[in-house]
Amino acid sequence: MDKNIKKTLRRDRIRRRIRSTIKGTAERPRLCVYKSNKNIYAQLVNDRLGHTLAAVSTESEGVADEVQDMSKKEAAEVVGKQLAELAKDQGLEKAVFDRSGYKYHGVVKALAEGAREGGLDF
Repeated sequence: MDKNIKKTLRRDRIRRRIRSTIKGTAERPRLCVYKSNKNIYAQLVNDRLGHTLAAVSTESEGVADEVQDMSKKEAAEVVGKQLAELAKDQGLEKAVFDRSGYKYHGVVKALAEGAREGGLDF
């Protein structure tokens, strides 16, 4: 089996295991992270209703110009802060962090720390 397929399958198993225990609610939504090779995406999800409450990525309107010349870690921190601001606007202060099978390391860690700096508690 190809090495990249093995990595993807492993991450999917971890993601399913995490998702079975973590559920987002209206008071405490799930902050889920997805990263591609170029961008990072974060969203707050209410799993009970199946609604996305807020979403930000490095491709979002206000963020794309700001992160253009930054490293991936710095850009992820900006995305986290921006998501925390959107959450505050909706009256959300707490969240449950879902790393989607990625290691809590590098870009994922930078996004989480940025969200914490922005005022989200998880």
